[in-house]
Amino acid sequence: MTRSLVGMLLAATAATGVVAVTPAAASASTAAQSSLGTGTTARPHLLHYKIYFGKCEDTCRIKVRIKNLTRKRLYDVSLNARLWVNGTKVGACYDYVGGIRPKGVRWAGCTVRSAKLTRLWNRYLDGRIDFNTRARTSVHYEYYR
Repeated sequence: MTRSLVGMLLAATAATGVVAVTPAAASASTAAQSSLGTGTTARPHLLHYKIYFGKCEDTCRIKVRIKNLTRKRLYDVSLNARLWVNGTKVGACYDYVGGIRPKGVRWAGCTVRSAKLTRLWNRYLDGRIDFNTRARTSVHYEYYR
């Protein structure tokens, strides 16, 4: 809303001829506004989650502890996890968690099995590469105000 008001103000002042606005100055002002966090892309952080690894060889178990930080009940919580070994994506998995009560904690977990993960594990056993695992997760949810 602030961005539209500033745009309307710039258009009104340029139309009356009081201030001459160059396109570079206009884009700089909108860039400054977006860096201040006044854009619509900012969402509240309602969850906190931590990733745990189980035994990770030719199959890899990913466990995630999800904590609801709000006083609202979260519905339809689901977990997507992607697994990387040495910077190479080796697989992904999905888990449906369900609902999380206010200030509650739920555990989610899924298992990644893929031919690429098995190949990299065999190369690690042969001593040709390292086996540095990293997982990136995203948790989707719905809540009602």
